[in-house]
Amino acid sequence: MSGAIAPTRPLTALDLCDRCGAPAYVRVVLPGSGELLFCAHHNRKHAEALAKIAIEIHDETGRLAGKAGESS
Repeated sequence: MSGAIAPTRPLTALDLCDRCGAPAYVRVVLPGSGELLFCAHHNRKHAEALAKIAIEIHDETGRLAGKAGESS
């Protein structure tokens, strides 16, 4: 058995921020197999502290770039 971390699955619409319930765009993998999900706002708010303890940070906030200007 190796110490490699399994690849992180993409976030879906069912993944919600653990702080506010908004769609999650960031998954933070913690020691001991725990994980936290954050919206872009809460990721920015806690990024510095999370970077110190995270094993992996899977950031999909780049998907937000096209959403603001999209029209139906």
